[in-house]
Amino acid sequence: MPDIDIAAIRSTVVWGTLVLGFVMGAIMNRTHFCTMGAVADIVNMSDWTRMRMWVCAMGVAMIGMQGLAAAGLVDPARTLYTGPGFTWLSYLLGGFLFGFGMVLASGCGSKTLVRIGGGSLKSLVVFVMLGLGAYMTLRGITGVWRVTFVDPVAITIAPGQDLPRILAGDGDGLPTLRIVLSLVLGGALIAWSLASREFRKPDGLLAGFGIGLLVVGGWYVSGHLGYVVEHPDTLEEAFIATNSGRIESFTFVAPVAYSLELLLFWSDQSRIVTVGIAAVIGMIAGSFSWALVSRQFRWEGFSGTEDTANHLAGGLLMGVGGVTALGCTIGQGLSGLSTLALGSFVAVAAIIAGAVAALKYQMWRIERMA
Repeated sequence: MPDIDIAAIRSTVVWGTLVLGFVMGAIMNRTHFCTMGAVADIVNMSDWTRMRMWVCAMGVAMIGMQGLAAAGLVDPARTLYTGPGFTWLSYLLGGFLFGFGMVLASGCGSKTLVRIGGGSLKSLVVFVMLGLGAYMTLRGITGVWRVTFVDPVAITIAPGQDLPRILAGDGDGLPTLRIVLSLVLGGALIAWSLASREFRKPDGLLAGFGIGLLVVGGWYVSGHLGYVVEHPDTLEEAFIATNSGRIESFTFVAPVAYSLELLLFWSDQSRIVTVGIAAVIGMIAGSFSWALVSRQFRWEGFSGTEDTANHLAGGLLMGVGGVTALGCTIGQGLSGLSTLALGSFVAVAAIIAGAVAALKYQMWRIERMA
């Protein structure tokens, strides 16, 4: 077997993810892509345009990911989302907390990065609180509660919880079923999005198709370019430069925690830039670049005590909820759903429910003060 240059593979994966994240940050800034904003538009104005962006990206990501899998380029079974443990309480509780928090914080994890690039000091505070909450839930006090009380409430689904394997197992018909299911489900989501004339404008199409394809690109970089059949140190298969040791695409909760960890332990040579960290850096840089080019960069601060408290609490809730639910509006909403994992559907529904509850709470607060 020829020598494997792990350093070269790591460089390819990290730089590839950085570029994809840069493009995603620029697109999100230009098109005002925001899941929290999409839910708020529906609740407050009955406007579904931004929701169609998110839904179209879901459909594109589904078709792309399952196409890669059917071609044998990546294996969805090696992701965090498709394991046999259907931790339904974690998806519901974590998703609800994340959804509620993203409304208080004026945006989800990805929007927080985009707004930092645009000059928001408020989002910089949210970034720190989100990272703190996520790290606490990965390895700290809320992590103990999660592992002890929440994650054990689960159902085992063999061989895994993604729809293709539930229906076909690991048989010969699995690749064909992947294509059929993704075309039916993903195609329906894209068709619904395209049914709106407002969505069929350049920004809507760029957001829906562009972000969906970038998620697919993330799977390819991590799951194909970063795949090593036999790591020279462990003699086992490996996915280079991922924190989970599995295939990863875009998600913005745990990677924020890992980014803070890298900054705090920079002198520790064992800490490296991973796929998640590269995506975080790329998102901020892409958004910042677009803000400069379009002359939209503006410093933004808090308007008062209540505004500060909301963003502090929102960031913390997103960190705790996102780790508990195994992802955010991008992690579960696009990357997770692209694997057709049942848990991702549950988590996304819980995120939306949490966001609606928070919007209703904010309306109640405004009415009460009036």
